Amino acid sequence: MSVSLLFAPQASLTFGERVAAALGVELAPLEEREFEGGEHKARPLVSVRDGHAYVIQCLAGDRTASANDRLCRLLFLVATLKDCGAARVTACVPYLAYARKDRRTKERDPVTQRYVAQLLEAAGTDHLLAMEVHNLAAFENAFRCPVDHLEFAPLLAERLIREPASLPTVIVSPDIGGAKRAQRLREIVAARSGEDVGLAFIEKRRSGGVVSGDRLVGEVAGSRAVIVDDLISSGTTIARAVKECRRAGAARIEAAAAHGVFTAESARILAEHVPDRLFVSDSILPVRLEQEGWRKSLEILPASSMFAEAIRRLESGGSVVALRELEPRRAGTPPGEPR
Repeated sequence: MSVSLLFAPQASLTFGERVAAALGVELAPLEEREFEGGEHKARPLVSVRDGHAYVIQCLAGDRTASANDRLCRLLFLVATLKDCGAARVTACVPYLAYARKDRRTKERDPVTQRYVAQLLEAAGTDHLLAMEVHNLAAFENAFRCPVDHLEFAPLLAERLIREPASLPTVIVSPDIGGAKRAQRLREIVAARSGEDVGLAFIEKRRSGGVVSGDRLVGEVAGSRAVIVDDLISSGTTIARAVKECRRAGAARIEAAAAHGVFTAESARILAEHVPDRLFVSDSILPVRLEQEGWRKSLEILPASSMFAEAIRRLESGGSVVALRELEPRRAGTPPGEPR
């Protein structure tokens, strides 16, 4: 197949190369330069006039740059492509910064996700692809340009059903707010495996940055408990959930999150209650955990393949929404491939 031009700034080059490889294309050449005082520029080295450009940029901050810097670079590149005559620009954002700040929780709070949407649209973004945002309804309402949301659940479900079901599986939400996400994963695993899959959730309250509550609702004794969340930051929420599942008698405990943000303290916090397996996508490379000796427990699932399939469908006029289908996958068909 042939796609329009696919760009990936240096900060997201690894993810971009994986998307390009899955599509069977090369990344379009891009010049990036740094200037005094932290200023920078990026420009395409090929013509984009009247074409469709895809820009891949993760908006997670790390030791080399902040989320704000990554966002600014994305905005500038989108605007540059439009100035150079691109007819359409699609931003492909594996991790969308500020997605957690989607409502006011205190008086005079900002609604930062909406401001990010306004910035992207003002720069000329025609379409946005993002994966596993914190609140889907708030995300869709924040943008006026068309958006497509890619779910982590189908990718995770494929991995979970790959192993023989020697234990009954129970999907666990670490808080009530994530119950819909856990229910969605339960539905996909059940549909694709043909097995009965349980559901449980853990009570969690957060006030002033302090997390409390430890009641587990549901039965996990003797089961394979799979704790699922949208992201892991400090690791406190997942560690609490592992502790409660272990106390409730789960035979095996696995944890999964689409985005492994992993703060400086996360390795220490998670080490206090280690899951038997920890799944994250490649939306953010989990450098901190790998440096702390988590390689045996950590498994990285390729969200880049989902972005490639979404782009393939956009190029061919197919349905991105159909990637969320529940039907059993035909044997031998790779995850995300058309049936």
